[in-house]
Amino acid sequence: MRNVGVREISRRTGFSPATVSNALNNKRGVNKDTAETIRRMAKELGYERSDSLNHIRFVLARKSGRVLDEGTFHPGVIEGVERVAAQLKLQTTFTTIELSNREAAAKQAYDITHDASNGIVLLATEMAEEDYLLFRDSAAPLVVVDGWSDRLFFESVVTQNENSAFRAVTYLVDNGHRQIGYIAGDTRIKNFPLRERGYRRAMREAGLPIDPRWRIEVGTTVNGSYDSMKAWLATNPQLPTAFFVENDIMALGCMRAMAERGIRIPDEVSMVGFDDLPYASICNPPLTTARIPNREMGEIAVRRLIDRIQEPRDYTCVTHLSTSFVERQSVKRI
Repeated sequence: MRNVGVREISRRTGFSPATVSNALNNKRGVNKDTAETIRRMAKELGYERSDSLNHIRFVLARKSGRVLDEGTFHPGVIEGVERVAAQLKLQTTFTTIELSNREAAAKQAYDITHDASNGIVLLATEMAEEDYLLFRDSAAPLVVVDGWSDRLFFESVVTQNENSAFRAVTYLVDNGHRQIGYIAGDTRIKNFPLRERGYRRAMREAGLPIDPRWRIEVGTTVNGSYDSMKAWLATNPQLPTAFFVENDIMALGCMRAMAERGIRIPDEVSMVGFDDLPYASICNPPLTTARIPNREMGEIAVRRLIDRIQEPRDYTCVTHLSTSFVERQSVKRI
C-alpha cells in the first residue's frame, strides 16, 4: 500500500505530477538532480512504489451524448474490461466525465489521473483533440479506447476505420454499384472523417465519381437521422443505387424514412452500415455492416495497462483492430 500519492509529492517538491511519476518510474528525460530530489521526498513521505494495480477505472468521456447515448458500443467495451479485470482479481469502477462542463471535467480528470493506484481505461469516442489535454499529465497508467490524440502520445486501442470503410464501399462496387452516396453524421467525432476517407479512396480506386448531391448529413440519433433523411427525401432527389453510412444508428433512421417514402431496400437503394449493433440483425431488411470487436477492445486495453506497469517504457503504442464484414440482406447485386 502507498502511504502517500504522486500528487502529494508533486505539491511538496513543486514539480509536475508527470515529472514526479516519470522520476519514480525511472523513465528517461528527467534531470538527474530533479529525480534525486523527487525520490528523496518520496522516501521521506513514506511512498512505496507498487508494480500492481488496486483497481481498473473505466472512464466514459461524454461530450454531447449524440453518438454514445443510443449506441451499444460502450457496453461491449465495458464487458471486455470487466472480464479481464475479474481474471486478474481487480475490481472495476465507473466514472462519467461530462466534457461540456469544462471546469468540472478538469477537476474530475485531475482527481482520477492523480490516483496512481488505479489503471484508467478512457472511452474517448466523443472526445475532440483539445479534450485530451485533461489527461496529458496522468500519474496513473492510462489506455485510451476508440480514440487517439494527434498531438499527445497515449497508449490507444482503436478500430481500423479507413480500411474498414474502404472494404465496405469496395463490396458495393463489386456488387455492381457505380452510384454510391455517403451518409455522414452532423456530429463529427474523430472516427467519421477516417471512414469518409476510406469511402473516397474506394471510389477513387474504382474510377467512380463522388457526386456531392449524394453526401447527406444527418442527425446521429435514430430520430435525428430519420428526420434529416425524411427532409431530404421530401425534395424528391435523384437517388444513388447505394449508400455507405457512417454508423448503424444513422442507417436505421435513414432506412425507416426511406421505407415510409415507399423506397424499397435493397431493390431500389442498397445500404451498408458500420458497428454491427444488435439492431442491425433484426431490422427490415437486416443490415450489411462492419462489425467492431468492442469487447475485445476492452480486453486488450486492460492488458495494455498491465504491460505498462510491469514493463515501463518511454514510448506508447496505438493498437488497430480490424473489423469483420457482415453480409446480410440490405445490398442488392446489380
